[in-house]
Amino acid sequence: MPSRTCCSADTSGATKAEDRLAELAKALGHPLRVRILRILAKRQTCICGELVDELPVAQSTVSQHLKMLKEAGLIQGEIDGPRICYCIAPKALAELKELIGRL
Repeated sequence: MPSRTCCSADTSGATKAEDRLAELAKALGHPLRVRILRILAKRQTCICGELVDELPVAQSTVSQHLKMLKEAGLIQGEIDGPRICYCIAPKALAELKELIGRL
C-alpha cells in the first residue's frame, strides 16, 4: 500500500506573493538573521566590520547569514575599500510587512 503524506510540499498553486513571503520567511528563519536585521534597522545607516563585534559568533558565520539576507533582498551591501558595508533594504522590509499583513 503506498504511503500517504499528510502535508506534501506541493507549491504548484502558490501565488507570486506567497512564494515571495516564503522566501523572506526562510531568510528570517534563524534567530541570528533576525538579530542582524534588527541591528541594521536600529542604526539606520550602513554598518561595516562593527557588526561582527555585536554578535556572539565568528566573522565567517556572520558573513553566511548576511549572504542569505542579501540574497532575499532584505539587506544591501556596498563595497567600501576592502570591506562590504550592509544596510536595510527599505523596500524589501516594507514588502515583508505588507505580505505579512495580508495573512
